[in-house]
Amino acid sequence: MSRCWRGWRARELLEGRDYFEVLELVARICGICPVAYQMSAVQAIEAIFKIDPGDWVRAMRRVFYCGEWIQSHSLHIHLLAAPDFLGYENVAQVAQAFPDEVRRGLRLQALGNSLIRLFGARSVHPVGARVGGFHQAPALEQVAQVVGQLRAAVADAEALVRWTAALELPDDEQPFTSVALRHANDYPMEGGRLVSSTGLDIGIEDYEQHFREFQVPHSTALHALHHDEPYLVGPLARLNLNHDRLPDAVAALFRETGIGFPSGNMFHSIVARAVEIHLAVLEALRLLQDYATTDAPYVEVTPTAGIGVGCTEAPRGVLWHRYEFDQAGRVIKARIVPPTSQNQARIEQDLGRSLQAFGLDRSDAELRHRGETVIRNYDPCISCATHFLRLHIDRDSS
Repeated sequence: MSRCWRGWRARELLEGRDYFEVLELVARICGICPVAYQMSAVQAIEAIFKIDPGDWVRAMRRVFYCGEWIQSHSLHIHLLAAPDFLGYENVAQVAQAFPDEVRRGLRLQALGNSLIRLFGARSVHPVGARVGGFHQAPALEQVAQVVGQLRAAVADAEALVRWTAALELPDDEQPFTSVALRHANDYPMEGGRLVSSTGLDIGIEDYEQHFREFQVPHSTALHALHHDEPYLVGPLARLNLNHDRLPDAVAALFRETGIGFPSGNMFHSIVARAVEIHLAVLEALRLLQDYATTDAPYVEVTPTAGIGVGCTEAPRGVLWHRYEFDQAGRVIKARIVPPTSQNQARIEQDLGRSLQAFGLDRSDAELRHRGETVIRNYDPCISCATHFLRLHIDRDSS
């Protein structure tokens, strides 16, 4: 399912639906990041209904989100990006040369799925979240088992940061605008203000005044611009704008890599993903190690008419939702702006610039591989991040 569909079809998917159907529907927009879609949606709906879900729900939603970051980033690093940087065609070849590293990646991905399942009842298209909180609180023994996994995963996460930082990444420094959420205290995940490397600092309700999503003639994918310029969302943009929000243990390991941030090298995205896995493992452990269950995993909801927005940081970047409800709590209008549509113009800009810097006199196979590497580096989605590129080059022989 292409990510452009997500923004385009939100109206047809959601309009006329009851508020309590929204979270289950948006979870099906993506099999890799359903939590992100649920958390942006629930943020908007609770703003309309003027609901405060409470500290327990907020903390457990952050754990829920940590699971998604861990599984999504692990998948991308090991199955999609690592073969490019190590000179292999696929992860099967990487596994033959680096079996321990691939096993480590699969363990981390499994951990992420365990965290999602803990609160979502299943790891794909989870059904445990609801407006006001969660349908039920995990039992103490369930949490204890996952805490054990988290403690064991700390060493894996640390090793992954060091491994990605040691890869021979292309040196491809370039100018671009980073856009991400920024929280008053924490590394951004499920809340904050929208900021940019060019000085933007706005509330999420003002998104449409500064960003424009539109159709282009040459593609079925939606594009987006910030003040008529391409921009970057995702792990590298988040780290560029929020490296001072990293917890001490993460920041110390981050400095050990020797990579300076903010970085203008797009290929440092793989290191940013590893850093965010390390952060998510420690953050989930912090929030769960003294876990106390509750008899009230959600607050009651009284629907009302209104307009609300929600914005969280999906693994791939800023995910913005806007809903309008009638008095009965039915969706009148819905709009979803996914990370990939926001990165689309930046991908095209990067692709043109990078291939010219790489050298257009190279063979078709070399250009195709570099083009795929550039695109996969943004992790746009499974369908358009694998080996796919049909490349036709007209060479002037004169």
